[in-house]
Amino acid sequence: MTWSFPLGRILGSEVRVHATFFLLLLWIGLSAYAEGGAAAAVENLIFICALFACVVAHEFGHALMARRYGIKTPDITLLPIGGLARLERMPERAGQEIAVALAGPAVNIVIWVVLTVLFGAQARIDELAAIEDPSLGLLGRLAAVNLFLALFNLIPAFPMDGGRVFRAILSVPLGRVRATRAAARAGQVLAFGFGLLGLMSGNPILLLIAIFIFIAAAAESSDVAMRDAVHGVAAQAAMITEFEALAPGDSLQAASNSLLRTTQAEFPVLDSLGRPLGVLTRADIFQAVSAGGQSRQVGETMHAGLPEIGLGAPLEKALSALYQQGAPAVAVTGPNGAMIGYITRENLGEFLVLSAAPARR
Repeated sequence: MTWSFPLGRILGSEVRVHATFFLLLLWIGLSAYAEGGAAAAVENLIFICALFACVVAHEFGHALMARRYGIKTPDITLLPIGGLARLERMPERAGQEIAVALAGPAVNIVIWVVLTVLFGAQARIDELAAIEDPSLGLLGRLAAVNLFLALFNLIPAFPMDGGRVFRAILSVPLGRVRATRAAARAGQVLAFGFGLLGLMSGNPILLLIAIFIFIAAAAESSDVAMRDAVHGVAAQAAMITEFEALAPGDSLQAASNSLLRTTQAEFPVLDSLGRPLGVLTRADIFQAVSAGGQSRQVGETMHAGLPEIGLGAPLEKALSALYQQGAPAVAVTGPNGAMIGYITRENLGEFLVLSAAPARR
């Protein structure tokens, strides 16, 4: 995810924090300082950090359960509205998806039990309306929020964990695509309700949550529909095979000439044996040239570490690299490692449109 920074690796997953999370800390700290001075600001910042530690634990619940089914979790990102565990893929079996989805809320329930039973914290859900009030007690607020997170995430609507359980149950009679649409629509209805409540109460946090839920639900539905459309299709069916490549020692002036001479938006960068080293995009060229870097070499500006898949690999692998990893392109290579073609979001979209078009008789 762009604008996120790594904090370290835990249990094989990279933990990252989004830049907007620091804005949340700043806003909470300043608000608490204005209300109760430096002590209140420090206590609220400690509470938020403890809360997001619980959110990370929630996401690791998903990650560790997914690992039981051979699914890796490359990274977990902290956002102002929660956490996001990026699974390598979602489980295809309904029972596995339910187990992975429920593992997160189960962690919050365990934390709530530990805080209330072992530490005697008083967790009252009705106090969440004044969660920023330090007088309620750190452990009590933390216990109440964990209970709320567990219950909230069990709502049967995307992108909550309950939505994944709902989708898994519906997928048995309806199939995965139709079940996902149903869970996504439930999420968007929920988002509309949160948005309306936020407008009526003047609560910007509810509006932010509503926007996030609406977008995430639509994205989940779109992702599953695309995966269904490319299921069983090999990468070679959608790759670009006619292209102009660059060498890492070429100058950006040469890359600019190639940009004018062709209609390409991405230029693979290959070594002397034709193996992919990276990719240089149109935006990279524009940015470097505007900064006066025409004499720089392509290897200094390119996106290194271009994802690679084999010629007969499923197209779904390219889909994951493009949309989950955010790669600008995916290289398709032959047995000797030389690049045969590449796949971008644009030509993958064209492939999906043409595949969905009804055939003429």
